[in-house]
Amino acid sequence: MIRITPTIAIAEQELKESFSRASGPGGQNVNKLETAVQLRFAAMASPNLSDAVKQRLAALAGRRMTLDGELIITAERHRMREANREDARQKLVALLRKAALPPPPPRLSLIHI
Repeated sequence: MIRITPTIAIAEQELKESFSRASGPGGQNVNKLETAVQLRFAAMASPNLSDAVKQRLAALAGRRMTLDGELIITAERHRMREANREDARQKLVALLRKAALPPPPPRLSLIHI
């Protein structure tokens, strides 16, 4: 289980990872090693997220959320596969924690007459 907040955790089985070649400079190994990570999480189908968290997550994710409700996170900053894998998971946890925060209270508009 990946702990998001004290009340929210997601199972490792809910995540799908695929690896590809990273773009950009990287020396001789750039054309041979698949170090970039694409992490997929079926957020809208997850039983561990409330509807409110799912709605906020969809708004925060923007283009990273597919029409099917799958969140896609890509990481290719590092030259090592494990480092990119950890980076993608950290991005997912940070996004889910932000979506789990309660919405701010409504602002009161003060009208001066």
